[in-house]
Order: sequence, then C-alpha cells, then structure tokens
Amino acid sequence: MGDAGERRRQVIAGIASAAKLGQRDPANITVIAISKGRPIEAIAPLLDAGQRDFGENRVQEALAKWPPLLASHSDVRLHAIGRLQSNKAAQAVQLFDVIHSLDRPSLLKVLSKEAVKAGRFPAAYVQVNIGEEEQKGGCAIADVGDLVQRVRASPLLLAGLMGIPPLGLEPAPYFALLAKLARRHGVTGLSMGMSSDYRAAVMLGATTVRVGSALFED
Repeated sequence: MGDAGERRRQVIAGIASAAKLGQRDPANITVIAISKGRPIEAIAPLLDAGQRDFGENRVQEALAKWPPLLASHSDVRLHAIGRLQSNKAAQAVQLFDVIHSLDRPSLLKVLSKEAVKAGRFPAAYVQVNIGEEEQKGGCAIADVGDLVQRVRASPLLLAGLMGIPPLGLEPAPYFALLAKLARRHGVTGLSMGMSSDYRAAVMLGATTVRVGSALFED
C-alpha cells in the first residue's frame, strides 16, 4: 500500500466513511499511529505526512527513540498504550501526554504523586477489561465507576475509557459495551479500535483509534 502519506490518507478516509455511517463528525476522532517496535526511519515519513499522535507500548523503548524526534517536532503527542508498571510512573509522566492504561488505584496514586512532583499532568484513560479476560490488563467492569471518580478527584485529567476486545471475537458488542459504560459514568472519550476494526469502533463512538499496521509498511 503506497507510501506513508498514502497509507495515512486511506486510514483517514476509512474513518470519514465510518463516521458518516455513524452520523458523526470525523474531525472529532483522533488517529494514534502505534509506533511500538518501529524504528525512527519508519516513523519519520509519517511525521512528514502530518501525523502528530503516536503510541508506544514500553517506556524504555519510547525513551530510546523519541527525544530527538520531539526536539524537532514539538507538537507531537505521545500516548502510552501498554500496561504500565508503577516503577515506570515517573518516566511515563515526563514523556507521555496521554496514558491509556490506567487500570488500578495504586497506579493512579503513583502517577498523581509523580505528576505533582514534575509539574506535568498527562491525561489518562481508564482501561476496562471489557472481555473479562484474566490475562489482560484493565479494571473490572464493576470497578469502572469507582476508578473514574478517583481519576476525577486526582490531579490528572480524565480522558475517557479504553478497552480492547478479546482476540478472534466480533469486536462490535465489546465496543458497544464500552460506549454504554462511558454514558453511564458521564465520560465522553473512548479509546477503542485498531487496524482491523477501527471502522466498527468509529461507528460505535470511538473518539480515539489506535492504528499500527495500516499506517506502517510491513
């Protein structure tokens, strides 16, 4: 599929089409390019094409490659999409603008402390284990309300809810569940949908989609 700019245009066109079907404004949907495991040489063409939101899975990998890119592209927003260990909280607060994997009160406590110390306050999505999978991160569905309230009372900005459907199953019911939880708790942001299912996610209310392979040449 063409160059980076063309791949990005195709993703944006797919979002626009899905948004039209869902009677939504595509301008309200953010595309995060998932750059985990991608070298600087693969990221640079997307930067040149105008992409400004990028997602990384591991703090150490992000620290190794993003500082020089951020120095020349100060308007880039970095998103932490992987499960975050508490001992990486200080580095995460310094580097990331948005954290998508806040899934427990203990992590919120550490992030809040480090944010105050650094004077830098990332936005945070509450990650929900929408498939109730033991091996996957995310708070239990029954605990969403409590964690949302804790974030609202913290120094961090509540960005919304994030969820990842179980692999191999139809994702739409899980997207619909996350959207229902968001409405129930008065949350507007929804981080859901990846390369294989972002169109369905957009139709069901995603405000942020996390796209990797559709944007990078494999």
